[in-house]
Amino acid sequence: MEKKFTSEKEWSVAMRINHWAMAISIFILIATGFYIAEPFTVSSGETVNKFLMGNIRYAHILFGVILVFLFIWRVYLAFFSRFHADWKDFFAWTDIKMTIDQIKFYLLLTKEGPEYKTLYGPMQSLAYIGLFFMVLVICVTGLILMGAGYHAGFTAVAASILRPVEKMMGGLAVVRYVHHVFTWLFILFIVVHIYMAFWYDAILKKGTVSSMISGDIFKKAKE
Repeated sequence: MEKKFTSEKEWSVAMRINHWAMAISIFILIATGFYIAEPFTVSSGETVNKFLMGNIRYAHILFGVILVFLFIWRVYLAFFSRFHADWKDFFAWTDIKMTIDQIKFYLLLTKEGPEYKTLYGPMQSLAYIGLFFMVLVICVTGLILMGAGYHAGFTAVAASILRPVEKMMGGLAVVRYVHHVFTWLFILFIVVHIYMAFWYDAILKKGTVSSMISGDIFKKAKE
């Protein structure tokens, strides 16, 4: 017998815009960050006209600041979104039985994933807690590094506020190292996130991937 599905609204417009804007920002930050760390090309022409590194650094700073405000917006949505006030969803992992059921599903020990009422599943909630921690660390270390070269403006003010954090971490060299390590953690998260999204979609056919565009997800129709 063929299973029947119904379409339900899962993600608001604000959530989807925030998701894709954050994804684009992170991709650009990773690309520009690696170039800044290890430039792999030199443009041709007169030296006076060469400003490739300056442009790359400008893009890195610009999207770094954008990521900071996107992160603040996402925290706001977690508490005050009219569609999903979902800060409680980040604690879905505290339901031990449901967490165990989802682990069994991921390990292919069961054919059906657990039905949960929260926006995220147990393992998803843990993953997103980790993601937001990474975004917080990458933004804080980025602002410290950015502000080191400025004496006025938003970045300089942010860096002065975060000076105690810089000293606690042991100076700019350590801050830069942490910033670099967390860049690799982002890359690892992106690979796992994309794989799991497509895998979950293929197994449960809920439209997980397309839901971040349309906002709708498919669920089994109640008989």
